[in-house]
Amino acid sequence: MGRRKLGLLDRLFHQGSLMRWTESARLAAGADLQTLRRERQKARALRHRLDEVLQISDSRLALPRIGSSAFPRPSGTDWSWRPNLWRGPLENQGASAVESKSSFGDEVTLFHDCKISELTLRQVRNQREEDLAPFGLRMDVFRFDGSFLSVVVELPPDACRGLKRRHLIRLDTIVELEKPLEIFARLNIRHGPNTEQIVRELPLHEAEVFVEFDLAYTKLNEKRIERMWIDLIFEGPEMNQITLRDVTLARYPRAEL
Repeated sequence: MGRRKLGLLDRLFHQGSLMRWTESARLAAGADLQTLRRERQKARALRHRLDEVLQISDSRLALPRIGSSAFPRPSGTDWSWRPNLWRGPLENQGASAVESKSSFGDEVTLFHDCKISELTLRQVRNQREEDLAPFGLRMDVFRFDGSFLSVVVELPPDACRGLKRRHLIRLDTIVELEKPLEIFARLNIRHGPNTEQIVRELPLHEAEVFVEFDLAYTKLNEKRIERMWIDLIFEGPEMNQITLRDVTLARYPRAEL
């Protein structure tokens, strides 16, 4: 009841204010100069606050909605997912001199073998018109004395349920680079004592950056699947800024021949 009254009062106040400034605009042409100066001063102060509200509102409403899982999915998709790092704000949104095996949220872990870490990782808010993911992951790499750098994304248990060798798994990414480098994606599936691995190079020169992993070419034991994860492996990352604007996965059956 209180909320309803507040809403009614807010509407009445807004209508009264609108009528007041409509009347002021109508009388401006014939008002004396002293009155006109006072009205101009009030109008400028009001316009400053209104411009503030419009700027903040336009900025926030243009951003991808926090928690969004919206992204295009191939026909026949029976499982799809965007990791939490790209969906919502993390409690720890950044770190410098990042050590190997550092976790960012429950699903993303950084691995490297540098003796001295000159790596910076932080979660950034996506603001571009074409972005569907609310957040991205930015990695600044300065001097790099290691032999490998990878970001590991742990897939949820749902990705393993009902997984068959007839499935394709598609990884889509949006990547920004300060300078060119190669990025490889490796799908890992643990089944019993064995782990199947499929490696694909991301086609960074293409308009759509995605790869498909075809499980038909594996020796996957469908009855013993335990977990899945993706390694994103960066070749020659020294003195580069790498931004993963989005990372999504989808699972769907191969078309019957």
